[in-house]
Amino acid sequence: MIEIEDHALDTLLAEDPGGPVVMLNLLRFRPDGGRESYGRYVEALNRGLNTRYGLTVEFLGDGGRALVAEDGQAWDTVALVRYPDRKTFAAMVRDPEYQAIGHLRTEALLESVLQPTTPAGP
Repeated sequence: MIEIEDHALDTLLAEDPGGPVVMLNLLRFRPDGGRESYGRYVEALNRGLNTRYGLTVEFLGDGGRALVAEDGQAWDTVALVRYPDRKTFAAMVRDPEYQAIGHLRTEALLESVLQPTTPAGP
């Protein structure tokens, strides 16, 4: 699954522990221009959505060969993106401006994981 479905956002909000959320993004690009399409998606986000919703990219890196994983579990790119809270993330995804560029992400990806994370306890 590539696209974020509305019921998934509802679940994200229902399980909200409060506070910031860091979204783990594991991305596998389509071989026919996926990386370039994802670049256009990121450029579109940078034109205003990032600032408006207060998201920051904490880490962005190219994936290497997985040391411990089943075959096929290596990812092209790994990103950690911080949002002020889950409500802000859901509002951004539901924003018509985001909806207008979401197809770039969908067109870019062959497979992805988008997982919310919260700080671990002491």
